[in-house]
Amino acid sequence: MLQRFVTMVSFVFSCYLLYKYRYRVINAFLGKRWLRKVAISMAMQIPAIRDKVLGSVLSSRQPQHQ
Repeated sequence: MLQRFVTMVSFVFSCYLLYKYRYRVINAFLGKRWLRKVAISMAMQIPAIRDKVLGSVLSSRQPQHQ
């Protein structure tokens, strides 16, 4: 019973710290080149993200008519 309580308190405290320092955690994670590549490749497999990113990239390169 006590061990389960300690585990639960530790989990909640860890979640709190991850939330509080979320930007530091993300910066540390994406600071590694191979982790950044993995994160981008995983994000690009999600259709909504891929469409939004590719749509913004391709729409800015439309040829200008004269």
